[in-house]
Amino acid sequence: MQQRFEARGTGVPCAQVTSREDLAARIGTADVVVVSGLWDNALLERAPKLRFVQSISAGVDQYGQDAFRAKGVRLASAQGVNANAVSEHAMALILAAARLLPQARDNQAKHHWRPMIGEIAQREDELGGKTLLVVGLGRIGGRLARLAKAFDMRVIGLRRDPAAGAEGADEVHAIGSLRDWLPQADIVALTCPLTPETTGLIDAAALAAMKPTARLVNVARGKVVDENALVAALREGRIAGAALDVTVQEPLPQASPLWDLPNVFITPHSAGETQRYEDNVIDILLENLGRLQRGEAQLRNQIV
Repeated sequence: MQQRFEARGTGVPCAQVTSREDLAARIGTADVVVVSGLWDNALLERAPKLRFVQSISAGVDQYGQDAFRAKGVRLASAQGVNANAVSEHAMALILAAARLLPQARDNQAKHHWRPMIGEIAQREDELGGKTLLVVGLGRIGGRLARLAKAFDMRVIGLRRDPAAGAEGADEVHAIGSLRDWLPQADIVALTCPLTPETTGLIDAAALAAMKPTARLVNVARGKVVDENALVAALREGRIAGAALDVTVQEPLPQASPLWDLPNVFITPHSAGETQRYEDNVIDILLENLGRLQRGEAQLRNQIV
């Protein structure tokens, strides 16, 4: 991030830290902090000069918004910065599951040339005609809907306010109607933010409502899913599989049963990572710095 910021030639001095300890030691000198995973709300007490925090992630559940307001510190998210990357990653997970790519990679590592599969239900599958249920039809979910339509899928979108638009889905409904649509879905893709309403949204009852042939794809937040209920459903074959970019605890603990379940495909919360990520964040940062300097009341992606 520092390298890419300095390449813009702004003349604004900057420093980069890579640990919580270093951040705590240096935050007292900062007017602006660009951060995500290293953030701790206790840092506000050690930052008398701090005016603005630019999150490098779209999610902001790690920031205590009331504490920011009390200290008069502005906060903005990087919402939209990784919409293309995450939607493409979600589509890649869907394709990987349909085309059995994780199993192919495992076979390659064992130098095993798998013969043709006689059992129809165990073969690779096609996406055309399948139903994708997108839970959270914002920027990421909307683009995923459009990508899925290119594969001739039927797409049902769920969002808090259906009047906000279908975003490329065939139909859109309130997120509160989730249980009504789960039985129709071949793939359930989670692209929603983590809120009190979405925490534990995919619980044991939701998993029980899914088809036994359905798969769950999560590129949202780990806590949207009841992980224990998911493990039980996967072990018992009550759903066909899951592709997870996020988990409740990250890094995923070595003792987690998710590592060894044959019907689970895991990526390490990397859906939003691309070679352009830092520059995309810096675009938002520089726009917000300009707004602050001009004394504007509204920031891009303002949270506080």
